[in-house]
Amino acid sequence: MTGPSATFGFRDVDAAEKSGLVRGVFDRVAGRYDLMNDLMSAGVHRLWKDATAARLNPQPGETIIDCAGGTGDMARRFARLARRAQLRRGGADAKIFVIDYNAEMVAAGRERGGMPEITWSVGDAQRLPLPDAAADAYVISFGIRNVTDIPGALREARRVLKPGGRFLCLEFSRPVTEALRKAYDAYSFAVIPEIGARVAGDRASYQYLVESIRRFPDQATFARMITEAGFSQTGWTNFTAGVAALHTARAI
Repeated sequence: MTGPSATFGFRDVDAAEKSGLVRGVFDRVAGRYDLMNDLMSAGVHRLWKDATAARLNPQPGETIIDCAGGTGDMARRFARLARRAQLRRGGADAKIFVIDYNAEMVAAGRERGGMPEITWSVGDAQRLPLPDAAADAYVISFGIRNVTDIPGALREARRVLKPGGRFLCLEFSRPVTEALRKAYDAYSFAVIPEIGARVAGDRASYQYLVESIRRFPDQATFARMITEAGFSQTGWTNFTAGVAALHTARAI
């Protein structure tokens, strides 16, 4: 490597190469992405996502960024909740921008059907195609660990949020006990790549996904990174004893 490095699973690669490698992974898995999430987590990811959407509590007229929003799984949840609030309170439609680096993931989301509140675009979490202070909320779900420059993406999230805007990041994290970590590792490395091979015909991509989870910072370390990016009121909620965690903060 001649320049800065970045993690790609258990490998360290040239930072300039990571985005292309990650794009290749998601090009290959886009068509089976939602099905694989159900199989890998036995459907538990749906509970985590429901809890995240409830915590966001989308309101009529808000502008919400669903960064790395892929197939729109989260954006549809936000739109439904915003509509319910609109029925109670009135007001304008919410605006939800799904922005994902991978065109195949965005295409898969569009094929599933849209909702009037949702706008789809291909874009980079490190260089969002939005002006400063444009959004009331920014959410990134299971995407931040795939970004080449995580501190840079966090600063970009801060840039596009209005003062007081809400930041939510749902990501795989560190189980809270050693026994659970060992059991989770055993399951992840033995089972998830095998499911990928049998269902999606792609063991390598799911091997990368498992490895990328292990390289991601633990809850406290990531919370410090969020604070360093210019956020306040930083905290997290563990899901399934820390297998995943919802990090929350406010733009200063």
